[in-house]
Amino acid sequence: MTEQGRAADELLDIVDEQDRVIGQRLRGEVYAQRLRHRSTAIRVRDATGRIFVHRRTPTKLIFPGLYDVVVGGVVGAGEDYDTAALREAEEELGVSGLPQPARRLKFLFETPEFSWFLQVYEVVCTLPVQPQPEEVAWWDFLPEDELERRLADWVAEAAVVPDGLECHRRLTAQSSP
Repeated sequence: MTEQGRAADELLDIVDEQDRVIGQRLRGEVYAQRLRHRSTAIRVRDATGRIFVHRRTPTKLIFPGLYDVVVGGVVGAGEDYDTAALREAEEELGVSGLPQPARRLKFLFETPEFSWFLQVYEVVCTLPVQPQPEEVAWWDFLPEDELERRLADWVAEAAVVPDGLECHRRLTAQSSP
């Protein structure tokens, strides 16, 4: 089975406008019907403060082949945000023993195609990363100034994951004096 097929079969909680669970559906249905659900996003820094960035594989169910400045993913049915954040970060980075990511902010991400609550985290990873080849086509840790330069190009080319970009913007605004 392809990654898209496996991802489409994942069971997710559907939530209302207050982020209360009101049902469950398969991920493929959730995206096809624009049902509101839960997701996590984790900004990962290394010991020197550089930010983990990556390019998604072309087989991803949504935003295939785009650059992203966070790792993360959907919260499974019955799973809480914190558990999902740690699971997703470890899976995508290819590590185990990562500290629990710290909650930073939460917002509703909505476009004409998608609707999900996004719990945003930060974590420092001092472990050697080995990102999953099924998830990550390219990766690096970038200093913030270099990331900002690259983001300008990626945004101009519509080559960056939109919810990851929004997380980055909100985290940057939150940490500015």
